[in-house]
Amino acid sequence: MKTYKVVLTKSYIVKIKAEDENSAKEFSEFFTNDIQNISSVEDELKNNFKIEAIDCKINEAIDVKEGYENN
Repeated sequence: MKTYKVVLTKSYIVKIKAEDENSAKEFSEFFTNDIQNISSVEDELKNNFKIEAIDCKINEAIDVKEGYENN
């Protein structure tokens, strides 16, 4: 089997409750990972936010190159 390096771009819509736009942006970037909420209840309580939903809108491979493994 060959090895490939794939550049993958993903776009999401994150529905989040937060105190202001800046906090919503910051917490959406920091506490999400590949379409899942990685924040804990403690994170949400401490920082006063709640991620309600994450919806993947674009999942597209934009480049593929055959890679080589070093043995």
